Amino acid sequence: MRDPPQISQMVCLPTPHKDKYYKQKPHVLSDLVFDCEQLNRVLDGKEITRSQMYEVFDSMARRADDIYETAKTLRDRYKKQITFSKKAFFNSINLCSDICGYCTYKAEPGQTKLSMMSKDDVRNLARLAKRYRCVEALFVTGERPEQKYQEAREWLKKNGFSSTPEYLAHVSEIAFSEGLFPHTNAGNLTKPELNDLKKTNGSMGLMLESSSERLTQKNMPHHLAPSKNPSARLRVLESAGELKIPMTTGVLVGIGETPHEIIDSLFEIKRLHQKHGHIQEVILQNFQPKPDTRMRGSASAEEDYFKTIVALCRIIMPTMNIQIPPNLSPDSYQSFIDAGINDWGGISPLTPDYVNPEFGWPEIERIQKNTHSAGFELKARFPVYPEFIWMVNLEIYGKMQQISDEEGLVVDWYWK
Repeated sequence: MRDPPQISQMVCLPTPHKDKYYKQKPHVLSDLVFDCEQLNRVLDGKEITRSQMYEVFDSMARRADDIYETAKTLRDRYKKQITFSKKAFFNSINLCSDICGYCTYKAEPGQTKLSMMSKDDVRNLARLAKRYRCVEALFVTGERPEQKYQEAREWLKKNGFSSTPEYLAHVSEIAFSEGLFPHTNAGNLTKPELNDLKKTNGSMGLMLESSSERLTQKNMPHHLAPSKNPSARLRVLESAGELKIPMTTGVLVGIGETPHEIIDSLFEIKRLHQKHGHIQEVILQNFQPKPDTRMRGSASAEEDYFKTIVALCRIIMPTMNIQIPPNLSPDSYQSFIDAGINDWGGISPLTPDYVNPEFGWPEIERIQKNTHSAGFELKARFPVYPEFIWMVNLEIYGKMQQISDEEGLVVDWYWK
């Protein structure tokens, strides 16, 4: 629930004559002192409220250096490494019952980009991914395609399945048997479906995208996408928390939301994590317009604004794993390290990003070089982060142990 309106006693006012920061007394946790009392409190281990976060953005977004410095300091305090997941993208079934204003992943029957991966297709790609030393099998589908398309219902029945989630549970078993670790993004799954997938998926994903109901109204990006209703998405994330499933979630930046709505979305994610302790990662994804969508004429997320949102996420959730997709900021992705991120997400040496096919993955060697230049060693992780491994079942854990180092990350000799 949103904090009640109030006039804060800690307004962030600029004082241009003052040094940006200076050495503080030892009794305070941080050596940095800013003109903004809210940022100082965060650095000293206090939580920031939603209304205070509005205030920080409203007063400091145009001079965001202190916001970036705060985020970087918090990241350095809690996250000592930059990680990524070496993956293969299984474009399982890209028919979808939703219509989003910005999406080109969705296919229609008869289109050349239509993908419906058979069990043999999955096994063959899994074996190839294993030869490439991939670790993660990312399974992605459209939202319950069988609810809209007769073609999907017939294809599932022909292959021995009554639903997309049942199909996903089976192909996850195939990938797992071939030595990969599945991570499924399949939209709004029920609690029993989540529980079934938990048997072979160490983690799963569901983007909140936005907690704003306004974006579901007519002429807004989620108007024709009922599964993107925030209450529906939050229920799924809640169910995953009750099942102790490590979940990746996140927000889209630049699809018509206001900055306060972005902050609201991040606080909703924080609320769920504080309740269940299962949000393993927050993805911040910058909108990029695509041809053949209703939002093709919309501007992409402005980079300074996007960086500020990334930094605010770190300030709201100081210990969270925070990721941006490097392929969506190809010319400047390394600069986001200074905005507080600690992960590059899944990167594939084998398959394209079927959600953003016009943006190719940067080579892992390039990611590694730029991460090192920023002062960090790049490490490969499993789909589930080390601090959430205790949630996975013993069979998954046992297989992870075969290629795991003492920190719960993937051993260097395996992925390099």
